[in-house]
Amino acid sequence: MDTSTSYLGLTLKNPIIVGSSGLTGTIEGVKRLSQSGAGAVVLKSLFQEEISLESNKVIEDTLKADPSVRYFDYDGKKNPIEFYGYKVREDNLNRYTTLIRDAKAAVDIPVIASIHCFYDSMEWIAFARELERAGADALELNMFFPPTQFSRERKETEALYFQIIDKILGAVSIPVSLKISHYFTDLGIMIEKLSQTGIQGLVLFNRFFSPDVDIKKIEVIPSFLFSTPAEMAMSLRWMAIMAEKVECSLAASTGVHDGEAVVKQILAGADAVQVVSTVYKNGVKHIATMVEVLESWMGSKGIKSIADFKGRLSQDKSVDPALYERAQFMKYFADKKRLSLS
Repeated sequence: MDTSTSYLGLTLKNPIIVGSSGLTGTIEGVKRLSQSGAGAVVLKSLFQEEISLESNKVIEDTLKADPSVRYFDYDGKKNPIEFYGYKVREDNLNRYTTLIRDAKAAVDIPVIASIHCFYDSMEWIAFARELERAGADALELNMFFPPTQFSRERKETEALYFQIIDKILGAVSIPVSLKISHYFTDLGIMIEKLSQTGIQGLVLFNRFFSPDVDIKKIEVIPSFLFSTPAEMAMSLRWMAIMAEKVECSLAASTGVHDGEAVVKQILAGADAVQVVSTVYKNGVKHIATMVEVLESWMGSKGIKSIADFKGRLSQDKSVDPALYERAQFMKYFADKKRLSLS
């Protein structure tokens, strides 16, 4: 069976991409993932927020040690405080570009860089150019503007996506993909419009930090670190709905935990899938297991290539398209044989 697929114009030996995470944050990790059968990797995101926090910490510690530093200025050059912040940025960027170069030299699978910046910050463009120069095969924009920013109107927030994409596409020539959340008022329309901007791919959907509450200590704590197979329902539905309506590649993310899930997403219309939680839970060897399940299923159905079954169950090709839009359990509640309320 031919498990190769095309994603962002890149040829992957199989559709399993290890998503941006700690797994892809070191050259050793990237090597292990490649050796275990991954079709591609998305390097751990370069987060402007983390750089900013680190920079502020360095400045804070410097001022505590010597408050007078704030007032120095050498012949109109950078104030030392500004320099410290700049150095933190450059150190982080240099580490990331080194990771790209080392990964490209060490593995023969596509290496996709990932960045996340604040709103309309110019860092989007600056980072994108540097990562392209370092040799990244493609660039994934991890773009999310929290709906909790109440000072911004919906239209203003959504417009930022298009503004940033336009600037980045004008700055780099490598393929660009966009990893988005499902937090849009008109999700289908937004996905369709984003696909028409010139980007080469969309990843459906991002998964975020989830807070929990410790009732003993009465404090907020991090929890729900890993996804569950049940969380795939959201991306599977929208993958099927949008598969024939977009003008770019599609990758499914969140809840893809086994080979059967890979098959389902491709049947719905995905070109590739991104996995993270299942690799943390089951180890890197699980990637090979997922590929084996994919191959075994294809063989059992007499299917020779990914292209032969991709999108076969998308909404546009389904015999019952309404299934993907149904919001209530009407059929099940109406069928007493299937559900008893006693």
